[in-house]
Amino acid sequence: MNLPASSNLAPSELAYVPFVSVANMMRLVHHVGIERFLRDLAGHIEADFKRWPEFDKTPRVASHVPGGVIELMPTADDTLYGFKYVNGHPKNTRTGHQTVTAFGVLSEVSTGYPVLLTEMTVLTALRTAATSALVAKYLAPTGAEIMAMIGNGAQCEFQAMAFRALCGINRLRLYDIDPTATAKAKRNLEAQGFEITTCSSAQDAVISVEVITTCTADKQYATILTDNMVGRGLHINAIGGDCPGKTELHPDILRRAGIFVEYPEQTRIEGEIQQLPEDHPVTELWQVMRGETEGRRDAAQLTLFDSVGFAIEDFSALRYVRNLIQGTNFAENLDMLADPDDPRDLFGMFERAAR
Repeated sequence: MNLPASSNLAPSELAYVPFVSVANMMRLVHHVGIERFLRDLAGHIEADFKRWPEFDKTPRVASHVPGGVIELMPTADDTLYGFKYVNGHPKNTRTGHQTVTAFGVLSEVSTGYPVLLTEMTVLTALRTAATSALVAKYLAPTGAEIMAMIGNGAQCEFQAMAFRALCGINRLRLYDIDPTATAKAKRNLEAQGFEITTCSSAQDAVISVEVITTCTADKQYATILTDNMVGRGLHINAIGGDCPGKTELHPDILRRAGIFVEYPEQTRIEGEIQQLPEDHPVTELWQVMRGETEGRRDAAQLTLFDSVGFAIEDFSALRYVRNLIQGTNFAENLDMLADPDDPRDLFGMFERAAR
């Protein structure tokens, strides 16, 4: 049914919410430059971690569904509220779907009005990579040059770009159980100037590296790394284990590592440490970034970032994108919010639409 045109139905300025589509997000990142984008995004994440006590925090709300999980990730400070909708369905690639998709909203606390709606499939890949590399700046061995990437799916290249942008790592050893994934990653990363070695096993991939990133997708207890594969002095960036029943590391690795986490209440449910007793000691990253506790103790320490992703990282990404799009054409206005002339007369606005 086509509604009659009416000048009194034209949306007001308050009705519009800036929307960043996938196409515009990619344009925006290319406009800024991906490595600068990752560095600046990491800066926003670090700034928000340093004011961690100011945030309202809760573990994400997860609905475990056949074949995957659908999650909401909310947080707020005294000015802005943000949330992300995100799914994780490991078998999606068999039908041509992405394993992970997401979108996010940023709102003003004072009115509750949304001020940004954006795709977050691309943005989540960027914020996950930026967080990994930011944490590595605090925990990786000094002068680290080589990283193993175990799991060469959609997140692989973003992790590599972030580690080069923030940590200067340009040499990678790649392994995936699917050789076509490794071939894809090798092709993409060599085009970006990386020095690539493809490996026939995870054990081969970790030879002579200082950093190990694990990023596998299967929703199951898995042992990607065994204790004998991991020497002293390494840093492990474990980002694949991110829901109950999904892990990548043998528990013996955890027992001898210094473990660093985003939000313990969430990580103990979803991270590698779900394999350990609830009172096993961990260090919160915000305290490291604020200088309240130490990160890497010495060159011999094995450090582990038990990464599951937390809402404050998404909040930082939303805040960063909102700032970037001001006065640009990287967003379009959507008529999302009903805005009657009289805020108490929503029904009158509805009735006028029929005239």
